[in-house]
Amino acid sequence: MRYYKGPCPVPPPPPLSKHVYLFFTVRPPPNDTSTMKKPLRALIRDQREKVPPVAKADLSNKVVIVIGANIGLGFEATKHFARMRPARLILACRSEEKGRVAIKELKKETGYHGSELRLVDLSSFRSVQAFADGIERDALAIDVVVYNAGVVMKKHQVTADGWEQTIQVNVLSALLLPVLLIPAAQRAAAAHPGSKPRLVIVGSDVHFWAEMPEKVIHSPSGKVLAELNKPENWLRAMTRQPRYYQSKLLILLLIRELAKHLERTPIVAVVVNPGYCVSALRRNLPAGAQFGARVMEIIIGRSTEEGSRMLVWAGVGNEGREDELRGTYVNLCRVEEPSDFVISEVGQDVQTQLWAESVEILSAVLPAFKQALSQISA
Repeated sequence: MRYYKGPCPVPPPPPLSKHVYLFFTVRPPPNDTSTMKKPLRALIRDQREKVPPVAKADLSNKVVIVIGANIGLGFEATKHFARMRPARLILACRSEEKGRVAIKELKKETGYHGSELRLVDLSSFRSVQAFADGIERDALAIDVVVYNAGVVMKKHQVTADGWEQTIQVNVLSALLLPVLLIPAAQRAAAAHPGSKPRLVIVGSDVHFWAEMPEKVIHSPSGKVLAELNKPENWLRAMTRQPRYYQSKLLILLLIRELAKHLERTPIVAVVVNPGYCVSALRRNLPAGAQFGARVMEIIIGRSTEEGSRMLVWAGVGNEGREDELRGTYVNLCRVEEPSDFVISEVGQDVQTQLWAESVEILSAVLPAFKQALSQISA
């Protein structure tokens, strides 16, 4: 049976499902700009598959950064890394109070005392730059970066930098911070010949259900982010598909493009899907949506710890075959093909267009971004 965007060929699900944001869709018509391929049954199958044991590695002389480390998937991943006893483990958090609580709990649960807290607000480009400047000032060599931070917003909010919150935190900062840390990753590669420092960005299988409207892809300006940043396109996203879905598609495209620029370096950039997990991510959703999400967690959700294993695997797994991970989408600790849209000709055009726009935006705001890119493009 071929699923399509249109009247549902099966009886409608209970009203609660409108809060779950899942759709019975797979391959779209050829000219459709939704990203579908993966049906709901495949998602459920993935969720029911046994999660592999946590990957382990010798991190005794390595430095690890987890961004968004004080709660949920980030904190569980941090605990796994701590048990591998890295030389240094940096918890990057927005709240100093919550970060200090996380470090205290980390010591209690793992006995590890090499952690430290550094503050960063991903809704502020200036804060992201300050964080990266601190890494450069200390001349740290960073072996593993896990960008776990993300937001799900229930209303349109604009940051001080002029961007809708989801776009800035989930997309622009998710590209900006890893790129600003490239010099630190290069130092790690030089310090450990033969090693492959990793930039891990947490993605999601919801990118399969994201929709890129024709008016965005073919806007006269050719600016995808600028078009999505308009309030009217936020409203459309909320009535048709969540902005969060779009953000996970966009960052996947950007990291695939970043990986091309990193091909001649030892640095590996990868996007990992933790799956549908018990998570505080949905705390900003309306009450009804939170309830629906909670029901989904009970029915098919993984524990937060199980989801964190995916992040750890992307950071230290597949040892000896790291190059196989370059620019890939990882699910259940294995490389999988992303959505039809991502690998389509239209998707490739959007990827190129989106990269050019993002580089223009971030280079104008932070010269250090352009400088970091020039180091790997030379």
